[in-house]
Amino acid sequence: MSADSDKDGWPDGWPKPKEGRWITDEGNPFIRFSSTTPGEMVMMYREFNVPEGTEAVEISWRQRITGLTVGSKAWFDARIIAEFTDAERKKVEGPQPRMPYARKDTAGWEEKTVQALVPEGAKLLKFMPSLFQVESGTFDIDDVVIRPIDATALREENKKAEEEKAASLAKNAATRQEKAAKNLGADGSIIPNGNMEADSKGKSWPDGWGHPKTGSYEKEEGNSFIRITAPEPDKMNIIYQTYDLPPGIQALELKFRTRVTNLKKGKMPWFDARIITEFKDAAGKKISQGGAPNMGSNTKGWVEKSSMFLVPEGAVSIVIMPSLFQVTSGTMDLDDVTLKAIDPAPIYAKKEADKKAAEARYVPPEEPKKDKWPKMLRVVGNKVLDSDDKEVWLQGVNAGGLETLPHDMQVIKSVVVAIDEWKSNCVRLPINETFWYGKSPYQKDGGKEYRDKIDQIVTLCGNRGAYLVLDLHRFRAPKQEHADFWKDAATHYKDNPVVLFDIFNEPYAISWEIWQKGGFVSTNKTGVDESQFISAEERKKLEGFESIGMQGLIDAVRSTGAKNIIIAGGIFWCNDLTGVLKGYALDDKGGNGIMYSWHTYHWHPGWERIPPIAEKYPIFLGEVGASPKGVMGFIPEKDQEDPYTFSPDMLGFIQKYKIHWTGWCFHPKAAPCMIEDWTYKPTPYWGEFAKRALGGEAFEMKKMR
Repeated sequence: MSADSDKDGWPDGWPKPKEGRWITDEGNPFIRFSSTTPGEMVMMYREFNVPEGTEAVEISWRQRITGLTVGSKAWFDARIIAEFTDAERKKVEGPQPRMPYARKDTAGWEEKTVQALVPEGAKLLKFMPSLFQVESGTFDIDDVVIRPIDATALREENKKAEEEKAASLAKNAATRQEKAAKNLGADGSIIPNGNMEADSKGKSWPDGWGHPKTGSYEKEEGNSFIRITAPEPDKMNIIYQTYDLPPGIQALELKFRTRVTNLKKGKMPWFDARIITEFKDAAGKKISQGGAPNMGSNTKGWVEKSSMFLVPEGAVSIVIMPSLFQVTSGTMDLDDVTLKAIDPAPIYAKKEADKKAAEARYVPPEEPKKDKWPKMLRVVGNKVLDSDDKEVWLQGVNAGGLETLPHDMQVIKSVVVAIDEWKSNCVRLPINETFWYGKSPYQKDGGKEYRDKIDQIVTLCGNRGAYLVLDLHRFRAPKQEHADFWKDAATHYKDNPVVLFDIFNEPYAISWEIWQKGGFVSTNKTGVDESQFISAEERKKLEGFESIGMQGLIDAVRSTGAKNIIIAGGIFWCNDLTGVLKGYALDDKGGNGIMYSWHTYHWHPGWERIPPIAEKYPIFLGEVGASPKGVMGFIPEKDQEDPYTFSPDMLGFIQKYKIHWTGWCFHPKAAPCMIEDWTYKPTPYWGEFAKRALGGEAFEMKKMR
C-alpha cells in the first residue's frame, strides 16, 4: 500500500472507506478505518480478477484491531469477507474462502493466511475488510497478497475433511434416528404430547412445545390446547418444533385439529393461518418442504386437517411450524397434533394420476389456419349473419378458470373438448382484466403468459371453425378501468372474425339509466352480492364510485376501430333485459351490432319477458344451468327447481326461440356444473341434457317459468 502514482493521498487501487486514513508508521504505510457510529457498517470493497486456469489461491495480509467493541449479534465484529463471483458478480456455487474474524483486540500486528479452492465459473474475488456493525473499533490492514497456488494438497485436505465430517454427521444422525424410533408414542406419533395435556412442570404451557410471540395455553371443557394470536398486522407468529425421524420412513401423515377465528389475510393471498413443514439433513440444512395445510378463512368451530407427503432421501429431521403467517389479524387454536409413518403407495399413486392428468390436458400449440376460421359475424335485425349472409346460431359452453386463476391450464383442453367432442360452435371465456395486465401476486411477467394463453385459445377456436366470446367477468357496474381494458383488448382482437366481446358479465343493483349512461353507484346493496364469487380484497373495493355505463364500454371498444359484435348484459345479474325495449337500448357506434345477454338459472322465473325482446334483438344466453338442491347454498331451496325438469324445458325454450347460448359451466367445481370431472363426463342433471342439445337433439318446452 505504498504506491500513490496519482498523488491523491491514497494508495493506488484501493477504495477509501468511510473514516479511512492512509497512515505511515515507522516508514511503513497502511490503511486504517474506524467505526465512529455504533451499529454502522464500515467496509472497504475491492475486486481482484481470477486468472484463467487458477484452481486455488492463497490470500495473505497483516492486520491490527484496536478499541473493538462488538455489536449486538454474534457476527457483528471485525472480519474480512471474501467470495468468488462470476463475471456478472453473482456468487458462484462451490467452496468459498474461510476468512477469520476478530471479536477482541489483537496483540499488535498479526499475519494471516487463507488458502482456498477456486470454484468452477469464478472470475472475480471480492475482498472486503469490514467493521461489521460494531459499536466501535479500528481496523489497520497492510501487505495484502493474493496469488495462485497448486490445488493438489488443498484438494486432498478438503476431501479428507469432508469425508470425516460426513462420517461424523452420519454417525450422529443414526444415533438420533434410533433414539427417535425408541421414543415413538403408543399411537405411533413422532410428536410427543400432541394432545397438549401434559404440563409436568406446572408452567401453564404444554411439555415439549415452544412458545409463539403471542399465545396462550387454554382449556375448554377439560380439553387443553395452544392458542396463537396475531401480535400485530403483517408480523409472523410461529411455533418452531423440530423432530428427529426414525429410520426407514418413506412417507408421513400430519394430522391436527384447529379452530381459526377473526382471520384477516395479510398482503399476499398466502399470508394466512397454516402449518409449515420442512425436512432437514444430518447437517441441519433444509432439503425440501413437506405438506403445508393452510386455513385461508375462519373455520366453523374445530375442524380436523391432514396432509400426506413423502420423506425425501437424506432427511433426518422434520420441522413443524404452526403459524399465523403475516396475517392482518386472527387467532389459531391448535390441538391433537400427530405425525405418523404411512404407506407411501397412495402418494405415489396420486403423483402418477396427477402426471397422467397433466398429460391428458396438454394441447399442443397450433399455428393459425385462417382458411378454416369462421366468417366475421354481424347483427341484422334480430339475427346474426356471417359475411356470406348465412344465419349463425351460437351454441356452446362457458370454459371457466381464467377468471379466478391466471395460471389455469385446464381451460385450453376444455375449449378443445367443448368444440371437438361436445359439438359447440361457440365458447364463452370468462377473463379478468387484473390478470390481463399481470397484476396478480402470482404473476411476474406483466400478464404476457395470460394474454398468450388467450391468444392460443382464440387460435384453437378459429382453427375448428368456432367462435370465442371474450367475457370480462366483472360485477355491479362498469368503471373506467374496464373501459381501459376493452381499449387494449379490442385493439388486440380488432376485426378478428373469431372473437366477440361480452363487455361486462353481470351488472346489478343499478338503475337502467345508470346501466346505459353511467352515474354514481352507491355502496348500498340489495339482495345477494358477488361476495360469493370474488376475493376479500376485491370486496373491499366495493365502495361508492362513478360508473361509465355500458355505453361507455361500447364507446371504448369502437374508439379502437374494432367492429366485432358486442354482447351487453342486462341488470339484476344479467337476468333482466326489459329496459332495452323501454328506451335504454345501446348505440353500436357503427360496429357489427349488439347482442343482448341474458343469464338465467333454475331459480329464476320470467322466461316470458324474453320472446318480445328476441323479436327485435338477438339474445345471447351467456349463462344458464341447473344443480341439485343444496348445491347453490346462497339461494333458498324452496326457490330452486329440480334440474331434471328445468334442464330439458330450458333447452326446449332456447330451441323454440333460437336463442344463442353458452351453458354454465364446463368445470367440475363451478356450479351449476356441466361435467363431473376432468374426463369431461357430463353431469346427469345438466351436462347430459346440454351435450345432447349441442349434438342436435330437439327438446320440447312443456311450460314457461
